Amino acid sequence: MSGAGGRGCGSPVPQRAPWSLVAATAAFCLVSATSVWTAGAEPMSREEKQKLGNQVLEMFDHAYGNYMEHAYPADELMPLTCRGRVRGQEPSRGDVDDALGKFSLTLIDSLDTLVVLNKTKEFEDAVRKVLRDVNLDNDVVVSVFETNIRVLGGLLGGHSLAIMLKEKGEYMQWYNDELLQMAKQLGYKLLPAFNTTSGLPYPRINLKFGIRKPEARTGTETDTCTACAGTLILEFAALSRFTGATIFEEYARKALDFLWEKRQRSSNLVGVTINIHTGDWVRKDSGVGAGIDSYYEYLLKAYVLLGDDSFLERFNTHYDAIMRYISQPPLLLDVHIHKPMLNARTWMDALLAFFPGLQVLKGDIRPAIETHEMLYQVIKKHNFLPEAFTTDFRVHWAQHPLRPEFAESTYFLYKATGDPYYLEVGKTLIENLNKYARVPCGFAAMKDVRTGSHEDRMDSFFLAEMFKYLYLLFADKEDIIFDIEDYIFTTEAHLLPLWLSTTNQSISKKNITSEYTELDDSNFDWTCPNTQILFPNDPLYAQSIREPLKNVVDKSCPRGIIRVEESFRSGAKPPLRARDFMATNPEHLEILKKMGVSLIHLKDGRVQLVQHAIQAASSIDAEDGLRFMQEMIELSSQQQKEQQLPPRAVQIVSHPFFGRVVLTAGPAQFGLDLSKHKETRGFVASSKPYNGCSELTNPEAVMGKIALIQRGQCMFAEKARNIQNAGAIGGIVIDDNEGSSSDTAPLFQMAGDGKDTDDIKIPMLFLFSKEGSIILDAIREYEEVEVLLSDKAKDRAAILKDPEMENEEQSSPENDSQNQSAEQVSSSSQEVDLVDQESSEESSLNSHPESLSPADTDNVASISPSEQTSDPTENHETTNLNGECTDLDNQLQEQSETEEDSNPNVSWGKKVQPIDSILADWNEDIEAFEMMEKDEL
Repeated sequence: MSGAGGRGCGSPVPQRAPWSLVAATAAFCLVSATSVWTAGAEPMSREEKQKLGNQVLEMFDHAYGNYMEHAYPADELMPLTCRGRVRGQEPSRGDVDDALGKFSLTLIDSLDTLVVLNKTKEFEDAVRKVLRDVNLDNDVVVSVFETNIRVLGGLLGGHSLAIMLKEKGEYMQWYNDELLQMAKQLGYKLLPAFNTTSGLPYPRINLKFGIRKPEARTGTETDTCTACAGTLILEFAALSRFTGATIFEEYARKALDFLWEKRQRSSNLVGVTINIHTGDWVRKDSGVGAGIDSYYEYLLKAYVLLGDDSFLERFNTHYDAIMRYISQPPLLLDVHIHKPMLNARTWMDALLAFFPGLQVLKGDIRPAIETHEMLYQVIKKHNFLPEAFTTDFRVHWAQHPLRPEFAESTYFLYKATGDPYYLEVGKTLIENLNKYARVPCGFAAMKDVRTGSHEDRMDSFFLAEMFKYLYLLFADKEDIIFDIEDYIFTTEAHLLPLWLSTTNQSISKKNITSEYTELDDSNFDWTCPNTQILFPNDPLYAQSIREPLKNVVDKSCPRGIIRVEESFRSGAKPPLRARDFMATNPEHLEILKKMGVSLIHLKDGRVQLVQHAIQAASSIDAEDGLRFMQEMIELSSQQQKEQQLPPRAVQIVSHPFFGRVVLTAGPAQFGLDLSKHKETRGFVASSKPYNGCSELTNPEAVMGKIALIQRGQCMFAEKARNIQNAGAIGGIVIDDNEGSSSDTAPLFQMAGDGKDTDDIKIPMLFLFSKEGSIILDAIREYEEVEVLLSDKAKDRAAILKDPEMENEEQSSPENDSQNQSAEQVSSSSQEVDLVDQESSEESSLNSHPESLSPADTDNVASISPSEQTSDPTENHETTNLNGECTDLDNQLQEQSETEEDSNPNVSWGKKVQPIDSILADWNEDIEAFEMMEKDEL
């Protein structure tokens, strides 16, 4: 998700002014018109800004160079194993892989980034590679949404800057619209997806065979997300304006028109997913995050690029509803489109971090500052923004795939305010990326922000967006070879020229299929925001907004807001709280009946609750019933989670790694608890027998070391006892299922043997095959491999404080420079099955916003008798009846597997790239690393 570069704005734009005169300035002049420092922080010197800009350039070179060397022409780089990710050759990651089409995705997505970063020679070489190597006619099913924003957008952005460079006369003189022709070819390949009665596109298409052919393997889907269907207009309209082929803009407009017509008329909100054939809302919750986000963005930007007032009318109508229902400063919480005063969930996803940037472009600065500051406080607590976090700012989903949305909003807030505070925010982002995500072959996504473990993943949007926004944040106008304000950013941060607004205008600007007579134009902005109103005479304006939020993550209790009760009950409490419910209490059963909730006793002893709002005594009782069901789901889920253990970390600390490689490990339900005791550090040694199922024949090899054991043939506890008896100080069990990985499998939790395991005193951790292979390969290259077993990755500064480690690292000349680098470096009728919900929350959000929580049908909750309690000490809500914050254990999003180990298969993990090859790459970076000044960690 991205914003738009603003154009200069002199006098206010007249109402419905001709776009040929104003050249798309009205909604975006704020960005260039309000460089007003609010004195919230000390000004950053030109030298420091240049230094940080150079760091961004070096970081981009590290990511892009490793992609080109180790992954190209694959779609993406796998930075932990230093190889390319090819669709079909790696374990499937579900919807995340729909972005991969065997078309060198990262290269295409990075084209215009190269120009923004003044790498024009590299841009010219990259364009030649795209024209020579990329094939768009592959037999692969891809996401229409992802292919549009990343590939079509990347080709159009590359074309836009190629013709700009050609016009300047130094580079690209040979260029003859080749990228545009590729974009047109791809556009025609995507058009069959729109062959539906509604005009909404299918979510996926086969690049070679299209839709609904037997060989296409797609075309049976019935649902798509709102953002998937509503984030096409910029790229498709630009393609039409560039080529004169109007069909692309027509199809994208029709999809937007249909979504607008299907909005919930009383709330003016849209749902998350919609049936592409009937137009019925499948998921009726609404927010500004995953599944909807860029739909709102593209309405505002379509107004800028196309000069059509109807898009601004639609955006303003939606925005009014967002601020009325979803915005609960500083939070942005999903609600139900039919009952917008009722929150649909109690957590937020990371994709909503784009919204402050969009609010800046809208001209609504105060809520943008508030939400951005709240997000920054979450980042300062966890180093990165978790994929989802609760309203009391605890981790809900712990992954972080290096998303750029927060950096985007930081850039636009700085452009709008000129406040150097936002430069300091950007500096923090750079430091965290270098400190926690940087690995020898690029930057690795965070598997868990709590432990610091990595995922073998570097998405193309990291190069397309993150480095672009960070560089622009610190760059002055003279640092960029073209005027960035002459372009609009797409949701993938690709650049489209604003002069397209007056080119090939064969499409009627006004949508004749929609009626707007019911809308109140008095609330619409048709002029540039007045900077004197946005920023009063008080120079500390922005700081005064941020200040109350400085401690919001640690001290606030936002979930004390109970909006429905305020609106419908004037503060009255619900008649029955989930934590108080007793299935044997007749009074409770009568209250449930009044709320439309019925109780069913299942054969396995569980109790199932089903709500039908139509059976409730009144609308207020129905809403109380819905809230009760949501509380019951949260309570049951929390009780399940409390039986789980969090993930652990295995950190390689010996030469040449020095803590840079962190592996996600599964815990054991026995042995030393690493969350309560000091971490265990030692060299590793393989046990003999390797399965550890009998007395070890090499006790001298594992004495005082951490033993490596293979899964299978006996219980985990038996393995632990055998290596403990041999003198091992810890154990790592490596999965014998070749190719298994923490990237694709849920967290594994080792169970005991059903007996008393108090005799096991050493820590035991579990690694999947892929992660285990990294350690095994390190042993093959370096006989002495030292690791750290802990509940959370240890700071490299602390690791290097070990005198022995300091001496070892200093003794290696190749590490002198590397040290410098690293140290810089739910609706009225809704169904929710508790088990399914738990598993649905296992997966990360991805930039394809379709895969979130289950669809809404009837409200159903199943609980076991042991979960029924009236003990007030078991209140797992974060808000008690008095609205006071309660102290909860950290919430964990992982769905653990607990099983006995009886697999007889014995095999070594799949071989990955040798360590010496990885280390060779480091030597090439030494000169660049020496340019970076050593900072304290």
